[in-house]
Amino acid sequence: MANEGASVVVADIDASAAARVAGDLGSRAVVAEGDVADESSVARMVETAVESFDGLDVLHNNASDASTAAADTDLVTLEMAVFDRLVAVNLKGVLMGCKHAIPQMLARGGGSIVNTASIDGVMGRGVRAAYGASKAGVVLLTKSVASQYGSRGIRCNAVAPGLVLTPAVAGLTHEKLELASRSYPMPRLCAPEDVANAVLFLASDEAAFVNGTTLMVDGGASIYMPSSQVAAAE
Repeated sequence: MANEGASVVVADIDASAAARVAGDLGSRAVVAEGDVADESSVARMVETAVESFDGLDVLHNNASDASTAAADTDLVTLEMAVFDRLVAVNLKGVLMGCKHAIPQMLARGGGSIVNTASIDGVMGRGVRAAYGASKAGVVLLTKSVASQYGSRGIRCNAVAPGLVLTPAVAGLTHEKLELASRSYPMPRLCAPEDVANAVLFLASDEAAFVNGTTLMVDGGASIYMPSSQVAAAE
């Protein structure tokens, strides 16, 4: 977004990481430290945008807590604290982002909200039930915001990635990545830029009549059944 000329608030629970990203972006970026699970933090993030740039046109709700992944495997043994944290960050955080951004967007005559959902929010995978449930909530929340505020000039859409090669998956072995790649009818796995470009499109005027949709950025995984799985089933 910064490369396309946007002024950006880099908001993160890790202030040093946010500062590093903002530093790379130059004068068009400022930092807001905060936890999206805390409403006062979310409010301050929006206030930072308004105070720094005189308004808010785009909100990208993109925070997630990767530390919960290892604990979100079997539903029966799931600790409710893990579920609560996932919902607080992945769903409540998105809702509060919308809650505080929408009034500022209305004051400017409209805006665009892009939420990060997940392939896990539209199909079951046998693991990460809590994560999937929180992301399914994002899909429905996106539709709700779009239907409530579309007529007032605010579009709300979502992207739903599959596995993305971010630092959060850096610990995966080559074997695990190779196994994961079999679920994607593509010659490679998803890069962060693939998702970023989809977000940029939905946020921009190029998507001016796109509202309430969830764009799958999953390389076709959600419509693909690998032949090896079929053979195994037979």
